[in-house]
Amino acid sequence: MNYTSDPQFLIMIFILPGLFGFTLVGEGIGKVVNYDPRGWISVTVGNCFLIIIILAYLMLNSNLI
Repeated sequence: MNYTSDPQFLIMIFILPGLFGFTLVGEGIGKVVNYDPRGWISVTVGNCFLIIIILAYLMLNSNLI
């Protein structure tokens, strides 16, 4: 089954979590700019979140699941 052709699936599984990951990265950058060392935690978690989403897309696109 080709999951990546259904637009509702793409929005629910990839786009909305991707926006959340970018929000975490942006929030972390804002904290780091304001000299809050805890901002690196948000940047790291956001980047990990985005990497997991990209890997899930690649796995679904290559029919590994």
